[in-house]
Amino acid sequence: MTAILIGIGIGLLAGVLSGLFGVGGGIVMVPALVLLGLTQREASGTSLAALVAPVAIFGVIEYARRHEIRVPYAIGLGIGLAIGAFFGARLAGKISNVMLMRGFGALMLAVSIRFLFFAR
Repeated sequence: MTAILIGIGIGLLAGVLSGLFGVGGGIVMVPALVLLGLTQREASGTSLAALVAPVAIFGVIEYARRHEIRVPYAIGLGIGLAIGAFFGARLAGKISNVMLMRGFGALMLAVSIRFLFFAR
């Protein structure tokens, strides 16, 4: 149950950022799951499982075959994404393009610094 609640929180953040900037899975959910202790592959597989888009289904099948998906996190991520994308899209309509671009740039920079200089 805790994993589902954590997943909802991460998914909510990713959903808001997805609605706001058009991003979510790769630059929000995966790093967050890695910080929680999942391996990079588990984080990628879990993120894909949360999305379960037709494009991702083959990746999900492969990660599942190797037992690299954490289903409770994937469920929580999916719930949070659905709710968060709505709120992020609403917020994006209230912010200027310049502010959106700067916010997106700051987000990308923060993630880049984390992975470039603090990789484990």
